[in-house]
Amino acid sequence: MPDGTWSLADAKAKLSEVVERAKTQGPQHLTKNGKDAAVVLSAEDYRRLNEAGSGAPKRAPAWLDPRFRVLSDDEHDAVFRRDQDPGRVISF
Repeated sequence: MPDGTWSLADAKAKLSEVVERAKTQGPQHLTKNGKDAAVVLSAEDYRRLNEAGSGAPKRAPAWLDPRFRVLSDDEHDAVFRRDQDPGRVISF
């Protein structure tokens, strides 16, 4: 296994080591079924990425993201309106 890459099963079994390496060696990549699944960052790296002055925009909480807003009752009814068509008649 290349340095900094862990299968999910290995990372689960050696979580303390994964966290320690994230603190001392940098981000640790986790794979699931051979594909990238997640990255473990040190708390310091995470804070640095989320600071407004780091060049990256500060992330707002997900509930403030306009892509994830609560629908009004009218919008909900329009989106989730059930089709009133009873379907075809089946003779028994």
